[in-house]
Amino acid sequence: MLELISEHACFGGVQRFYSHQSEKISLPMRFSVFLPPQAREGKVPALFCLAGLTCSEETFMIKAGAQRIAAEQGLMLIAPDTSPRGANLPGEADSWDLGVGAGFYLDATEAPWDKHYRMYSYVLELYQLIVREFPVHPSNIGITGHSMGGHGALVLALRNPDLFKTVSAFAPICAPSKCPWGVKAFAAYLGSEQENWQQYDASALMEQSHMPFPNGILIDQGLSDKFLSNQLFPQAFEAACQKAQQPLELRRHADYDHGYYFISTFIEEHIRFHHRTLDGTTP
Repeated sequence: MLELISEHACFGGVQRFYSHQSEKISLPMRFSVFLPPQAREGKVPALFCLAGLTCSEETFMIKAGAQRIAAEQGLMLIAPDTSPRGANLPGEADSWDLGVGAGFYLDATEAPWDKHYRMYSYVLELYQLIVREFPVHPSNIGITGHSMGGHGALVLALRNPDLFKTVSAFAPICAPSKCPWGVKAFAAYLGSEQENWQQYDASALMEQSHMPFPNGILIDQGLSDKFLSNQLFPQAFEAACQKAQQPLELRRHADYDHGYYFISTFIEEHIRFHHRTLDGTTP
């Protein structure tokens, strides 16, 4: 059952925050939805927006500045939380890049994480809830994300191209099996066997694909991002796309860093990128 926490008029539509009991997480989970004004008249396309480390279901909606253009285009926005809350596991709040706020959009297999830290399955659970409870075209749903959420968006899209018709990302963690953030999280959540990590590594998944998104993938990356050289590895995903014959627009921007000033600068272009395909103007 959905519990409406709050709602706020926004650009002719409404910004809402919800809570519900998650079957996959076995705890209450929160998410946010922006309903554009067109949703009052019928079903609209939708975009899942996955946030990064330390963030929540509020971060993208508050900081990205996406609602204005989403209202103009008639696009629903959905943002899940970034991890379970209230699991009270030993050590889950000891560091900012593991545990609370750092679910990495995977299904943990190692104790004590495996009972609740199932964010990959949770996003798919939320997908079904959104299709069931909100005025959404189920065949016109895309996904985007930032940093850890960019990793999640790429992985979820590559593993579920039947569900997500479009995908983009801001400064995604492109090869988590090879960067400190990913190695720390994957070892804790998935164990030491690195073969098991590949199912959550976007570059590895793309290498095994062939043009999964023929209308292209859009990635924006700031060149003043302090995490670029040792955490993000967009060049690995770029090479994998070349091998997979996957059209990719990887835009590198001088001066921009990793934060929401960067995201808010280019969010309109991402909304328009998704909407071109989701509203049917691009075959």
